[in-house]
Amino acid sequence: MQTASPVVVGPQDGEAGFLGSIGVRFMIDGERTAEGFSLVEHPMSAHALAAPLHRHTREDEYSYVLEGRMGALLGDDVLEAGTGDLVFKPRNQWHTFWNAGDAPCRILEIIAPAGFERYFAELVAMGGVGPQTDPAALMELCQRYGLEMDPTSIPGLVERFELRFPGEPLAS
Repeated sequence: MQTASPVVVGPQDGEAGFLGSIGVRFMIDGERTAEGFSLVEHPMSAHALAAPLHRHTREDEYSYVLEGRMGALLGDDVLEAGTGDLVFKPRNQWHTFWNAGDAPCRILEIIAPAGFERYFAELVAMGGVGPQTDPAALMELCQRYGLEMDPTSIPGLVERFELRFPGEPLAS
């Protein structure tokens, strides 16, 4: 068993990017945790929908709200979480999340096991999800990471929860 060295990740540390609707800051990757988990931060502008309905087949996600309010649809359950709340999003469950407030929202996303952070890195490299995104390339990326996505869910989510998609990048 290899022992990882201790690390302090400061508030400005880690590579940052934009996924097309919300931001991502890479804090701890799977290489550092022997693929046990990864940790990213997602800053979200007001009323930004993070993604279409989707489900992960390989990992669980835990969203810890640092500031603001996060809304989430987990299966048929709609919930809202505030600063200090933790939301568990189990694998194989259709879900999405968004900024449920008028101010910025920031969440820490714990992904276990690790690996899905590499999907975010590849999506950033593609320029995020937007009009410029090649649908076939996005589908291939999703398949490689065991992610099922329903882009047709976006209009209904935007209307139902009064959201915007895409969101806007937040200034760091």
